[in-house]
Amino acid sequence: MTHSSANNNPTGSGNNQTNNNQFDWRAEFPVNDECMYLNHAAVAPWPESARKAVANFAAENVAMGASHYPEWMQVEKSLKRNLEQLIDAPKGSVALVKNTSEALSFVAYGLDWQAGDVVVISDQEFPSNRIVWESLQNQGVKVVEVALPYSDPEAELLTAIAQKPKLVSISAVQYASGLRLDINRIGQACRDNGVLFCIDAIQAVGAQAFSVQENLCDFAMADGHKWMLGPEGLGFFYVRPEIMDQLQVREFGWHMVEEMGNYNVREWQLASDARRFECGSPNLLASYALEASTGLLLKAGLPQVEYAISERVQYLKQGLTELEANFVNPLLDERPSGILTFHFWGADSQKLYQALMKTGVICANRGGGVRFSPHFHTTQDALDDALEAVEEMLEFCRD
Repeated sequence: MTHSSANNNPTGSGNNQTNNNQFDWRAEFPVNDECMYLNHAAVAPWPESARKAVANFAAENVAMGASHYPEWMQVEKSLKRNLEQLIDAPKGSVALVKNTSEALSFVAYGLDWQAGDVVVISDQEFPSNRIVWESLQNQGVKVVEVALPYSDPEAELLTAIAQKPKLVSISAVQYASGLRLDINRIGQACRDNGVLFCIDAIQAVGAQAFSVQENLCDFAMADGHKWMLGPEGLGFFYVRPEIMDQLQVREFGWHMVEEMGNYNVREWQLASDARRFECGSPNLLASYALEASTGLLLKAGLPQVEYAISERVQYLKQGLTELEANFVNPLLDERPSGILTFHFWGADSQKLYQALMKTGVICANRGGGVRFSPHFHTTQDALDDALEAVEEMLEFCRD
C-alpha cells in the first residue's frame, strides 16, 4: 500500500506554522510511542502537562492539605478563561459541570414547558441528547427526530424550525458518522423563528474553531475528556447571558450564591453569572488537568489544531481507500471533522474492531463500522502502523 505522507508537524504546515512549532509536542503525548491511539472521539489520553499538573496538586495536598486553597481557586478561574476562549464566549457565561448530560439536564429541567411544546433533535444523536428530552414526554412535551440527508444535512431541520418548536438540540458533529453540521445556518434559522438553540459540542470543541457568538446558540455544553484532552467528570455549560434568567436553577448550595464564601448571610441571591449552575464544591483535581490541557490547545492554536486533524483524517481516508473501504460520511471532504467511520463489504466490522484493538490500534465500533479519530498530535508512525494493521487484519474478518 502506498500513499502520500501526512505532515508530521502537529500544529500544521506551510502558512499554518507558528512559533509554537519549536515546542516539543511529541514529548507531551507519549501515548504515540505506546499504541496507535485513534479514539479521541471517545476518551482521549492526557498530555504530559496535565499529568504533571495533577501530580503536583496531589503532592501539595498530601504535604500541605488545603493550605493553598485560594491558589487552587485561581486555577479554576484560569480554566474558565481557557474555556471561554475555546468557544468565544463572553466572560461569566460558562459554568463548570460534571458532564454533558448534566448540562443537558439543566436545560431540560430549567425551562418552563407547556403541554404541546416541541423539541427537535436529529435521528443520529448520542443517547444523552435524546433521552433527556424524551424524559419530558410525561409533561406533554413532544420530541421530533428529523433525518440529516447527506444531500443537504440541514434541510429537514430548517423545515422543522419553521414550524416554531420551543427548542432545537443538535450535535455540532455527529458521534457515529462524523457528519459536521452547519450550526451557524441552524442558529440563524432558530434566532429568526424565536426558537431556542442548544448545541451538544462534545465532538467539536478542542477539534475545531467554535464560536457561540457566531452560531447564535443559547446553550452549549461539552465534556472535557474527548477533544479537549482532559479527564472524565468535568466539562462546561454555556448559557447566553441574555436568556440566563429564563433558566430555572434546580440545584442549590453554597457555591451558586452571589456572596459565595459568606457563610453567615441569611438572605441569599443567585450568582449573577453562570456560576449559579455550580451548586457545590468544585472538582479541583480535574480542574488542574483540564486547565493544563485546554491551555495546551490554546498554545497550539485552534486553526492549526483543526488543520492538523483534517490532514490526519484525510491521510487515513486515502490509505483506507486504497484498501477499498467504504465510508459512512460522504461529506467528510467538504465538511471535515475528526471522525472517520468505515467498513468493508464482506467483512465483519465488529471482528475487525476487536482485531485492531488487540494489535494496539485504539479505536471504536460505531455507526456500522470502525471509527478512527486522530488528534493534532497523532504521529505519522501511528497513522502508518494503523493502516498496516487494517490491511493485515482485514483478511481474517472476511465472511
